[in-house]
Amino acid sequence: MPKVFVGQDHAESGVWMKDIAFRKGLVYLVEANSGTGKSSLCSYIFGYRKDYEGRILFDDKDISLLKTNDWVSIRQKSLSLLWQELRLFPELTAMENIQIKNKLTGFQTQEQIDRWFDMLGITDRKNTLIGRMSFGQQQRVALIRALCQPFDFVFVDEPISHLDDANSQIVGRILLEEAKRQGAGIVVTSIGKHIEMKYDEILKL
Repeated sequence: MPKVFVGQDHAESGVWMKDIAFRKGLVYLVEANSGTGKSSLCSYIFGYRKDYEGRILFDDKDISLLKTNDWVSIRQKSLSLLWQELRLFPELTAMENIQIKNKLTGFQTQEQIDRWFDMLGITDRKNTLIGRMSFGQQQRVALIRALCQPFDFVFVDEPISHLDDANSQIVGRILLEEAKRQGAGIVVTSIGKHIEMKYDEILKL
C-alpha cells in the first residue's frame, strides 16, 4: 500500500493489505474512489514509483531487486501501460506519437495501426498535432500506442473517461482482441465509468 496510507484503516479494500495476483489471460477491473491510490498502484507495478509498503512480485521475483536492464526488458516485452495522463508529445502528430514506439518495437504493421485509427474514428486526425486534439481523441491515440509492443499484461488507467459509449465499446473490443492474440492479461482501472466487458475478477480499492 502507499506509504502515505500507512496507519489508515483499509479493511474494506480488496487490494491494500491483501495478497492478490494478476494472471495472464484474465481480465481484471480495479474500481476505486478518487484519491484511493488507483494510479499509484499502476505506477508501483510498472516500477515507476517505489513509495509503497509491502512486496510486488513479477514471476516470483521481488521487483525491488530488479536492475535498470531488467526493467527495460520488462517494459519492452511484458508490461504495457496506458497512463491516465496519457504522456503523449503535444508537438508531434498522432501518428508520430505512435511511430516513435512502433519503430522501436517493430511489433505492429502499419496496416494494423491504420485499422485501429479507422475503428476508433480518428483516421482524419493522423497528421494532427496531439496538442490540437481533444482529450478523448488523445485517449484513443494513447491506446494504439500502448498496443504497439508485446506484453503479458496491459494496464489501462481510466482509458475511457472522456469517451462516449460507442467508442468505449470499441476500445474494449480492441483490447480483448489484442490480449487474446498475445495470451495476455488486461487490468482496467476506474473511478466510475468503465469498459463494459466480462471481467474475471473485480477488485475494490
